[in-house]
Amino acid sequence: MAAVLTRDIVKKFNEVAAVDGISLRVPDGEFMVLLGPSGCGKTTFLRIICGLEQQTSGDLLIGGNIVNEIPPRARGVAMMFQSYGLYPHYTVRNNIAFPLRTQRVPREEIAKKVEWASQLLGIDHLLDRRPRQLSGGERQRVALARALVREPTALLLDEPLSNLDAKLRTSARQEIRNFQQRVGLTTIYVTHDQVEAMGMGDRIAVIDHGRVRQVGTPPEIYENPADLFVATFVGAPPMNIVSRNGGGYLGFRPENFLPRDMIEDGGATEFSFRVDRSEYLGSERIVYGVMEGFDSKQPITAKLPPAHVAEDSIRPGEWHPFAVKNSALRHFDTSGNRTTSH
Repeated sequence: MAAVLTRDIVKKFNEVAAVDGISLRVPDGEFMVLLGPSGCGKTTFLRIICGLEQQTSGDLLIGGNIVNEIPPRARGVAMMFQSYGLYPHYTVRNNIAFPLRTQRVPREEIAKKVEWASQLLGIDHLLDRRPRQLSGGERQRVALARALVREPTALLLDEPLSNLDAKLRTSARQEIRNFQQRVGLTTIYVTHDQVEAMGMGDRIAVIDHGRVRQVGTPPEIYENPADLFVATFVGAPPMNIVSRNGGGYLGFRPENFLPRDMIEDGGATEFSFRVDRSEYLGSERIVYGVMEGFDSKQPITAKLPPAHVAEDSIRPGEWHPFAVKNSALRHFDTSGNRTTSH
């Protein structure tokens, strides 16, 4: 296993910076998630670490060694792609063994490593099947096994769950995280899905336009976003952002929005809210509307507990008082950066 460190990595395509000065440290054994919208540069950054792209400038260190000029095969990392890249005419056994055969590893050693990886991932009973005979989750495990037989110092995963349906994604997410914790392998995982990022990562690096906007644990990213991009990209629904008279922005999460009479200990800021519509989702009611006296960058959304809010009490078109605890309010300046001022 090995730590991965990047120092001011830049990658330009025709003078356009796809990666714009990313410095990131992934300690040995950490599960780091690169989270951002499509086209933000996260996959290009991952390919630079793997060696499939050459950075325009900056240094890449793996295990403390600069590997800028070292070819992909010699970097000791394994990359698993979105499509898995399994050979359809090969059996599972031969797919897993393929990278070892290209390295001319002795046949006996290949057999031992294939058996070890397939047992570790619970696919040893599938070794004689071909990819078309496997489920999506099984193909994913075959691709992981193929990456593992090389005994990499770091594992790079590029949107590995995007081809699975919602139910399979949930179980596969748990399988990958359990596996990573079991083997302690340094892992960098690319996704645009915030649920995957929040549920899997030890830490998350939020990326936009080729730059890291914030690095932190899932609670740090969610509860204390560094800027408006992070605040509105992370969270479903996203953080509510409102402004008044151009004097900066105020943010709070939909679940922090409570009827005024539910806050008993003071220390809250009161607002007036007009309901446009609401959705009953069983465990919660999502209410959409606008706030009096504020300009909002997006529709205002509230998550209310149905047990405390009757449907006939929040009819569309009506104005209602509500409050947010001051400890839950987040303040942003006119540049979009979070501040500590009130």
